Amino acid sequence: MANSFIGRDMAVDLGTANTLVYVRGKGVLVDEPSVVALNDTTGEILAVGHEAKRMIGRTPDHITAIRPLQDGVIADFEATEQMLRYFIQQVHRRRYFAKPRMVICVPSGITAVEQRAVKEAGYQAGARRVYIVEEPMAAAIGAGLPVHQPTGNMVVDVGGGTTEVAVISLGGIVTSLSVRTAGDDLDQAIVAWMKKEHSLMLGERTAEEVKMTLGSAFPMIDEVEAEIRGRDMVTGLPRTVTVSSSDVRQALEEPLHMIVDAVRATLDQTPPELAGDIMDRGIVLTGGGALLRGLDERLRHETGMPVHVAQDPLTSVALGAGKCVEEFEALQQVLVTDLRRGA
Repeated sequence: MANSFIGRDMAVDLGTANTLVYVRGKGVLVDEPSVVALNDTTGEILAVGHEAKRMIGRTPDHITAIRPLQDGVIADFEATEQMLRYFIQQVHRRRYFAKPRMVICVPSGITAVEQRAVKEAGYQAGARRVYIVEEPMAAAIGAGLPVHQPTGNMVVDVGGGTTEVAVISLGGIVTSLSVRTAGDDLDQAIVAWMKKEHSLMLGERTAEEVKMTLGSAFPMIDEVEAEIRGRDMVTGLPRTVTVSSSDVRQALEEPLHMIVDAVRATLDQTPPELAGDIMDRGIVLTGGGALLRGLDERLRHETGMPVHVAQDPLTSVALGAGKCVEEFEALQQVLVTDLRRGA
């Protein structure tokens, strides 16, 4: 029986766009969009995750599909807690499981109040102990960087709600910057640009698809184009326009510029010894934003540093947090200590 107790502790990458749950000894078992669909009249949850995401922008009056996390922090506490509980139950089918220890990732720029909300959501969802780990730290561990050595490692984690830039050495964050410009802002920039240039209204899901298929951060050898459907703002009727990848790049210029600025500002605050290390080892890109074509090229061009994309950028944070769960004692020091509750 002893074996059945192992797969209990879990790590949660509670992201603005996706939530991943890592279970000790089993790996990432849940990877779903952070979306909850609610029935307003009864207040009950209709769907969570993939199913709820399909409902965004397509719901009747009495149903709302919401994203409980905005800018990397909890915007709707109840929905977040319900979502967490739902994901935990998916992992632990048995109702009578002993309460797990849980490591939750948070953006590095989070306030004490926001941090408490995350912990509280974890406790409400059934955790015995909640530990907090900062996202860039988890991303660095997940990307396989030697965080405990006295060398500078730089991580740029472009998520859905926040971009986290951090320089890590000796198991701690030396300098970091968390800016609330990330994947969601890229989508919004596409919506705004289509409105301005083509007076076409796009839904947020379409904007995300445009970003994924046509989006780029740096001129490409072969530019592509595609047809995009939306609602004409003048006639109110559906219409299709053809847009090229260079158009989309122009649309993304402002938020990309802010992301690049955050990287520069962090390098500017880095102690010279560590800056030298980063020059040698380069910057590691993780998070969903790392999948934007040419973002590595763009950063290389703007900073003069080598830039590498992590092996699996979407799961780096979850895997890093998972490693904290697997090697709990060894990695205890990277977790944010909590003096409020006894162990």
